[in-house]
Amino acid sequence: MDAAAESAGDVVRWAVFCCVLVPVVLVVYGTSLGGAAGTAVGLAAVTAVCRVLLRRAEHGLRAEAAAPRARRSHGGRNHRQG
Repeated sequence: MDAAAESAGDVVRWAVFCCVLVPVVLVVYGTSLGGAAGTAVGLAAVTAVCRVLLRRAEHGLRAEAAAPRARRSHGGRNHRQG
């Protein structure tokens, strides 16, 4: 696994941890269970969207990294045959 994918995975793991921790802290400090649950749902939604965007960015980076190799292997546009 490359460094970018590993750090994206770390970010997602920390976000999931916060999705659990923040509502617990809110309840401990007197927020209602409904408010804490709403916060948990909101954080989970934001985490899911961020995870999707990170995965798309990783896929785009891998495609960019592979594109120059593919162009070089075929000789590029100016390659003459014959």
